[in-house]
Amino acid sequence: MSAQIIETEETLIIETPERVPLAFALASIGNRFLAVAIDHTIQYLSIAVVAFIFLFAAGLFSGDGESIVDSLGIDTPNWIYAVLIIVLFALFSGYFAFFEWWWDGQTPGKRLMKLRVIREDGRPITLWEAIARNLLRIFDAIPGFVIPIYSIGLIVVFLNSRDQRVGDMFAGTVVIRERTDEAPTFAETFSNPVADAAFRRVQPRTAFDAGISSIGDREIEIVESFLRRRWDLTDRQRIWMAWRIALPIMFRLKPQYDAATFTYEGFLEELLHKYHAKQRFLN
Repeated sequence: MSAQIIETEETLIIETPERVPLAFALASIGNRFLAVAIDHTIQYLSIAVVAFIFLFAAGLFSGDGESIVDSLGIDTPNWIYAVLIIVLFALFSGYFAFFEWWWDGQTPGKRLMKLRVIREDGRPITLWEAIARNLLRIFDAIPGFVIPIYSIGLIVVFLNSRDQRVGDMFAGTVVIRERTDEAPTFAETFSNPVADAAFRRVQPRTAFDAGISSIGDREIEIVESFLRRRWDLTDRQRIWMAWRIALPIMFRLKPQYDAATFTYEGFLEELLHKYHAKQRFLN
């Protein structure tokens, strides 16, 4: 890993399988603080709403003059309390892990601040990394628990060259800031005349194992357009665009592949061939 990653103060440089370095802007402490503040606000509001709904269903807001404390345990089915505890625990402990896995390394707060969690090698995080990095969030939040202070996490981020908190170091992840100026826009990339056939294999075959039924015509259209127009880009732009297109697809497919032979462009080539082979079989 150390041979593939070179760190500078605010930038994480990763050498891709094509041996082209990609520079990722590490998320600043300020942006990460704002993102986590947004997420905790959403999280605790959700917890309050869910608790109110369950307590209302339990008849604790009947308006008969009794306080909630006096009403607890009176004519309230035990299953309501059990379900309430399970739901509140899921919201408290699973909020960050669920969104980071389901939303391609982003939570609502990170999406608003344009931050994303990725693996140290630039690949998308899996469910394991999402759970692992958030498993230690309680430790990072010390001395707070119900109201997280993140004193430990803040100290570790300051001392770490990759701006990782304890959970990131444990899971092997980093938080980056998405920079749209490092690569051309989709409109810029796909507005030029077609320069080459999309089905021409340029990279060594990147075999992967995954069902592609969730991939639709829109995603394949983008892949085809990129593969046709890749020769109009510089090497750096080409690698960036291949990564940007492949990453959300990989988040969705969760593919199994050989990391030693993997390239993002080769993955897109293989995806396109698999998709059209499936279409020919169905027809």
